[in-house]
Amino acid sequence: MHSRSTIPNASDARRARRLDLSLTLGALALCAGYVLAEMRRVGHVGGLPLDDGWIHLQFARQLADGAGLAYNPGQWVTGSTAPLWTALLAVLTHLGDALGAILPGTPALWTVVLTKLFGAGLFALCLPQVRRLGLRLGLPSAWAVCGAVLVALTPWLLWSALSAMEIPLFLLLSLLGIRRHLDERSAPPGSPAAAPVSLALLAAAVLARPEGYLLLLLAFADRLVRVERDDGALRVRLATAGDDVRALVWGGLLALVVLGPTLLYHQVIGGSILPGTFAVKGSAPRDLWPSAGYLRTASAVLFRSQPLLLLAALGGLAAWLTARRAAPDDPSDRGDDNGDARIRSLLPGLWLLGLPLAYAVLAAPDRPAQVGNFGRYLFPLLPWVVLFGLRGFAAALPRGAALLVGGRRLSIAVLGAALLIGVQTVAVVDGAAMYAHTVDDVERSDVAAARWLAPRLPAEALIAVQDIGALKYFLPNTVLDLAGIVTPEILPVLFATAPDLDPSTYWERRLLDFLARPDRRPDYFVVFPNSYPLITSGQVPGFEPVARFPVPDNRTMAGSELVIFRTPWLRYPLRELGGHPLREPGPSPADPPSR
Repeated sequence: MHSRSTIPNASDARRARRLDLSLTLGALALCAGYVLAEMRRVGHVGGLPLDDGWIHLQFARQLADGAGLAYNPGQWVTGSTAPLWTALLAVLTHLGDALGAILPGTPALWTVVLTKLFGAGLFALCLPQVRRLGLRLGLPSAWAVCGAVLVALTPWLLWSALSAMEIPLFLLLSLLGIRRHLDERSAPPGSPAAAPVSLALLAAAVLARPEGYLLLLLAFADRLVRVERDDGALRVRLATAGDDVRALVWGGLLALVVLGPTLLYHQVIGGSILPGTFAVKGSAPRDLWPSAGYLRTASAVLFRSQPLLLLAALGGLAAWLTARRAAPDDPSDRGDDNGDARIRSLLPGLWLLGLPLAYAVLAAPDRPAQVGNFGRYLFPLLPWVVLFGLRGFAAALPRGAALLVGGRRLSIAVLGAALLIGVQTVAVVDGAAMYAHTVDDVERSDVAAARWLAPRLPAEALIAVQDIGALKYFLPNTVLDLAGIVTPEILPVLFATAPDLDPSTYWERRLLDFLARPDRRPDYFVVFPNSYPLITSGQVPGFEPVARFPVPDNRTMAGSELVIFRTPWLRYPLRELGGHPLREPGPSPADPPSR
């Protein structure tokens, strides 16, 4: 039975709604500031900060056109790591086409604008969830709000919201799923509130990012055990009660309903239930010992985004595990353990620690650490770094501690929160410039090359490309993917080794053999030369540059210059427009080319 003090009243609910609305609007305003920085540097809002965003939009366009999960027409592949995101972008593609038909600007421009609005909206919806999860981790209400503000002020999450990539969708689904999981674990067994709906939400998160497989597995594992505190010691036992077992079974069936069609598609088309990018980005575990190099790289990614809070996060995790639960001081967000000594769920801590460790086990010793561009594979952990970091600060500060300055008492907690927010505010300003810079890098290279080729390149020509996003999105030509995401048959070539040959050139010679096959033989080779030093250095006859696209002060792309080469197998020469096609194009115009 609830006491009167624990029953949320209308005033508490209104207060919580106002807080959530303010957080949401604040996040949208910050995203708008990033877009303004893009307009100031690039001159338009139709660019993206990574070529990967254009990959997602190409998959979405094919789906919207009825071609299925294909990249090149008629060739179904498992290269999309985010089928749910692809489906949502397909809807936005239809809307972009409709707006492009009645308003100034191209369909491509409107599709990008809608995608940015959608991503910003998803990110904004994450912040109320962060606040509520902070309460469930034992943070006082003011600290939970501070946590949501710090997440909103995280530059790489703002960058992600406008990237046309699936990060904000995965972040929202994972936060919703974990929050629901915590509620279910706190509810009486067998009650409607304990129904395993969270496992369906986390299965949907898998369809946004493959890291969701780990989160779903951890949620199942969390339901298999009960962790209790007995005289200060933690005791773990299996959950064998009938209600617990039934919840696991029903949760498994719900997850299978959500994931089943995608798993079947991957198995039939790609021969594996995993997306094709797993073979490109990861590897099967060599052993169960995590790579120390990967863990250092992952720590650097998280530290760069939240330098102060990462140092306190492990302390916050320990404080969360060792402290008795207390009811949150925001009555509108009841649902914690209310003083019970049982630790109902370890999932938040398992997720924060588990993802870097899982990637470290999968890390291939002979390849660079795969954290994604700028560390984006780890961005979904940043809210948890913030919340556990604040939990660490809150546990370390004596209750009511204050400084006397000029005869006035200043709360140390308030000063600490102000310092954290101040540091992140400075970071956001720098982050806006970085976001605009990354958009400019993509515009000057891949998008500029696609625009230059569009009026010159015959549609029948086959092009082999290092970056498949913008070049395919803006051109009708079939592409050979030199990275293997949508041309998986190239992967054995890329990772081939020979003990008696120079590994720095052997794989390029194998690549040349692959490209020379009668069913391949691309007409053009579009790459960053530093990635293919043998082929692009003039040592291989027939590869001749026809256009160069410099990327000054490059921070995003694989090199400081993108070059289009004609190949020895050229069948479709470029059309000349007012002179010889060899030149160095200038900056991008205001609108992306029409698709």
